[in-house]
Amino acid sequence: MEETYFRRGFGLKARVQPLIDLEYQSALVEHLRSEGYRGVFGDVTVRLAKEFGFCYGVDRAIDYAYETRHKFPERRIRLVGEIIHNPHVNQRIRDMGMDFIRPGDDGTFDFSELTAQDVVVLPAFGVTVQDLASLRKIGCILVDTTCGSVLLVWKRVESYAQDGFTAVIHGKHYHEESRATASQVSRHAGGRYLIARNMEEADLVCDYIADRPGRLSRDVFIEHFEAKATVGFDPDVDLRMIGVANQTTMLANESLAIGARIRSAMVEGSGEEYAESHFRSFGTICSATQERQDAIEAMMEEGPPDVMIVIGGYNSSNTDHLAHLCRQFTTTYHIEDAACIDLENGTVRHKPDIGSDTPEEVATDWLPEGPLDLGMTAGASTPNNKIGEALLRVLDIRGVEIQLTG
Repeated sequence: MEETYFRRGFGLKARVQPLIDLEYQSALVEHLRSEGYRGVFGDVTVRLAKEFGFCYGVDRAIDYAYETRHKFPERRIRLVGEIIHNPHVNQRIRDMGMDFIRPGDDGTFDFSELTAQDVVVLPAFGVTVQDLASLRKIGCILVDTTCGSVLLVWKRVESYAQDGFTAVIHGKHYHEESRATASQVSRHAGGRYLIARNMEEADLVCDYIADRPGRLSRDVFIEHFEAKATVGFDPDVDLRMIGVANQTTMLANESLAIGARIRSAMVEGSGEEYAESHFRSFGTICSATQERQDAIEAMMEEGPPDVMIVIGGYNSSNTDHLAHLCRQFTTTYHIEDAACIDLENGTVRHKPDIGSDTPEEVATDWLPEGPLDLGMTAGASTPNNKIGEALLRVLDIRGVEIQLTG
């Protein structure tokens, strides 16, 4: 009987690695890394954050996608959504003949065209319990690239549901990872979840728990979180026992603060002893997300650059939060790709604020005259070649030519 589920690749890494290196590496970025993440080109001083770009989970997902194409050269291969949130990488996947199954407006997927002869790649964000069950029922070959850090959060959320705790998840309710994480509560009867986007939404939860004056009424609370909570969510019942988790790519400090604030609200409303037995929290920010955020903090401690460029998909949560963090210190441009920097007129297309629905803006005169201290980083799904290309475009606008030797 044919094996239909793969989570450890196919042992073809040595075969696909040269192609991956060719398509995603950058000699310029490697040069800067070897020079202490710093370089001087004409009047431009470039500083790279010391953690940036592809994380282990993204590397693994890309490896498995390339291996899958080599393993099944004649089969139809489909990916459930984007394998990662990077337009360049996703286009390369399409170029290799692997198409995407896009979610509907409600975030659900239609698998009706799949057959048992198809190969389906699950993205690094994972898929919901319900989608996995549907795919298994079809009988297609599944290649699971779900990140290990995401799996750890799933286990935590499932344990909450098993023990009768509601999972309060810091995340974006429309994001694939948060949807997949929230679905883990369905493994146990009566499992409940609520997704809080930010501290403002967490405060709505806290106000309700502590029964503060001016809190939302039960009906208004239910209406506000209708699309962000289990069907039939009842705040009078389901906020009594809470376990906190998060989408792995959120701002680490905010996730920790949300957990602490919810516990404080429990103490305020019912006392310390109650909170001790009715609240749980475990850090579930992935190490790569934490390291990239820490690297920004370290760079800013050295002295904020004049301009910061953050490169990564506009729907990439971890990139979004890197840009948000940088904006607290200096002028920051979140660009999706090096092509956002227009060599003809010297402008830059960028996303000016956090959120997947924030429209692009075009900035002119964005590079100050005189000596320029330029900082750069990239989200965990951004290949190094796109960082290198972006830097080359900035140097071109500044009239600086470079030639790497050795």
